Amino acid sequence: MNRKILMIAFLSVLTIGSSLRNVVKAQQQIVVGAEQHRPQFHFSPKEHWMNDPNGMVYYKGVYHLFYQYYPKGTVWGPMHWGHATTKDFFHWQEKPIALFPDSLGYIFSGSIVVDEQNTSGLGKNGKVPLVAIFTHHDPKLEAKKVNTFQNQSIAYSLDEGNTWEKYSGNPVLPNPGITDFRDPKVMWYEAGKKWIMTLATKDRITFYSSKNLKEWKKESEFGNDLGAHGGVWECPDLFPMEHNGKTVWVLLVSINPGGPNGGSATQYFTGNFDGSTFIPNSKAEKWLDYGTDNYAGVTWSNTGKRKVFIGWMNNWQYANQVPTKKWRGAATIARDLVLDQIAGDFYVRSVPVKEMNAYLKPVSKKQALTLNKEIDLSAYTKDLNGRIKLDFGFNTLNSMEIALSNKEGNKLLVGYDTKTKTYYIDRTNSGASDFEKGFAKKHTAPRIAKSESGKISLILDVASAELFADDGLTVMTDIFFPERPIDRIKISGAGKQKLTNLAISSIPSFK
Repeated sequence: MNRKILMIAFLSVLTIGSSLRNVVKAQQQIVVGAEQHRPQFHFSPKEHWMNDPNGMVYYKGVYHLFYQYYPKGTVWGPMHWGHATTKDFFHWQEKPIALFPDSLGYIFSGSIVVDEQNTSGLGKNGKVPLVAIFTHHDPKLEAKKVNTFQNQSIAYSLDEGNTWEKYSGNPVLPNPGITDFRDPKVMWYEAGKKWIMTLATKDRITFYSSKNLKEWKKESEFGNDLGAHGGVWECPDLFPMEHNGKTVWVLLVSINPGGPNGGSATQYFTGNFDGSTFIPNSKAEKWLDYGTDNYAGVTWSNTGKRKVFIGWMNNWQYANQVPTKKWRGAATIARDLVLDQIAGDFYVRSVPVKEMNAYLKPVSKKQALTLNKEIDLSAYTKDLNGRIKLDFGFNTLNSMEIALSNKEGNKLLVGYDTKTKTYYIDRTNSGASDFEKGFAKKHTAPRIAKSESGKISLILDVASAELFADDGLTVMTDIFFPERPIDRIKISGAGKQKLTNLAISSIPSFK
């Protein structure tokens, strides 16, 4: 056979192979998108177990999401760092596993910084190092009941986060002798020209500082007598925010158990930080999300003044038992954090990232409605496969309720109770719940806003509901497992409630 014929044959094989790969890829996308309970515009791994988001960093126009990952099962196991990237928080590309367990243990949560000044000395040939700071968790020492089974280590990347090399001198921060010593979140403190590590240590926070990311000095502790202490503190995050020209420091702390509605949740504190000590300006108990399914969330580093948060959309009460098959775990929608002041105290609002607006497709909008008894919106939502955003205001704070249901009779209730002055999500009859006895419950959240009118924004994605009330002052996230996607919506209320700017938008599937 001559060379020309061989070349034609070779090209034909390549073309066929490429076509087959495209077909297989398309089939895989269809299968993933069609899986029962699979979120369609939230990040979830194609398969296996996911929990805490960690190591999140923004670099050269790309948002990197690393996360706790077990590639050999759909329940928690030896932790790796999974990796995914996005430019808009909706189109996600899964990447190869970034960090694997080694002789020092599993790879628990941590953070990543861009070491622009090469303080670590890990950069080479002018390449800026991305440095990951994480917890090594040694299961052998833990089994022997040796307290020092968690230590802090580092790894670095010189190719923009695609591949990683662990530092030969690990661990860089050895355990002083306590059982819970983990989840380092590191930031650059410009005023002191040093790195600050915020570390979860039992039921409090310990701050450390370093000039080079390799040698660390203890600065102070926080939280011994403040905040919720129903469980172990985890996944902290410290960062400054601005309000009317004033800088206020925000400290996020996840806790498990001890959340306001049971199990896992994230509290926060506001105050001042001087490079050594965090001083709160309020003793009020504050929660970033009052639902049961937003845990271990932190913000992306290297984003300047913009603070973008994402959490694990699950709860340790039932995370290993939820009725998904090929995968377990997903991320919340990414959220912009904004500082506000209410009655002299500072609060953090969280709202869906502004990038979402580009994908919302208006379905229906009405300027004003009177809610005598019930408004049926099902005609607008029956073909949306549980992917909607519902927005409206209510100008008198009478009780009202949104019933989200399907023809199988599964029903999720979301509303406001004027007697208790609380928002709520009730998943008592929302679908499968026999996997955990405490799952089918009504969850409540206090109304923080002081105005005489209210506002609701509800995001529904097949098997999750995220409620952003009063422009994100009160937030609730709950997962649920209907037999089929929600396609019926009714709003009911007491009295002649006035609803304003009622808008329904569809959200496309990105699976």
